[in-house]
Amino acid sequence: MRFFLEFSYAGTNYHGWQRQPNAISVQEVMEGALGTLLKQPTPLLAAGRTDTGVHARQMFAHFDATLHVDQRSSLVYQLNQFLPPDVVIHQIHPVKDHAHARFDALSRSYEYHIVEGKTAFGNELHYRINQTLDLEVMNEAAQLLLQYEDFECFSKSKTDVKTFLCNIHQARWSRTEKGYIFTISANRFLRNMVRAIVGTLLEIGLKKKAIADLDRIIRSKKRSEAGYSVPAQGLFLTAITYPEDIFIEAWQK
Repeated sequence: MRFFLEFSYAGTNYHGWQRQPNAISVQEVMEGALGTLLKQPTPLLAAGRTDTGVHARQMFAHFDATLHVDQRSSLVYQLNQFLPPDVVIHQIHPVKDHAHARFDALSRSYEYHIVEGKTAFGNELHYRINQTLDLEVMNEAAQLLLQYEDFECFSKSKTDVKTFLCNIHQARWSRTEKGYIFTISANRFLRNMVRAIVGTLLEIGLKKKAIADLDRIIRSKKRSEAGYSVPAQGLFLTAITYPEDIFIEAWQK
């Protein structure tokens, strides 16, 4: 039977989600725990990859196993006892056999957290800037993103994707007590896309680029035209949505 594992993690101590030959990853840690508890190798296929240092408040991965009802109810507890403190299992969702954590996802949402000024706490969870940003002009630029589909200019260079088309349906900045949060949602994201978008919008907010430059940057399809990639530690995968009909009703949230 197929299951969706719902979990979260702080990415500070990991080289991203995906297994690496010479570095620790979230996938390696979770597959090790799951395989030990189920007493057999149990591959996990996640909804996507996060880069080194990026965090996830909500992530899903699917796996196949034969689990009795009593095992299902105790496996979440056992995994959380077995895993390190920075990886937390929230729920196991039985799904239909064809369900796929990556390809069935309808949308993904990210947040990027910025603190204005120096702080002694939480530096692994945000990016620090020392200048005041023009929030109004940044939100005006963010809304323009919804008018485009091809975001090659924000993609990591030499990536192996087949298409650079993405449907962004939300992009906005908000002020917090200590800084700013950028929220963005789309059907899919390219590698490094959110961090490159944030860097570009920051340059607009700091008057290093104009709003009018955004159209030229996107149409150029050149990564060199866009802004810098902000550091990974401020980025959080916050939500993934799926069609309701892939979940087995008795176990749906």
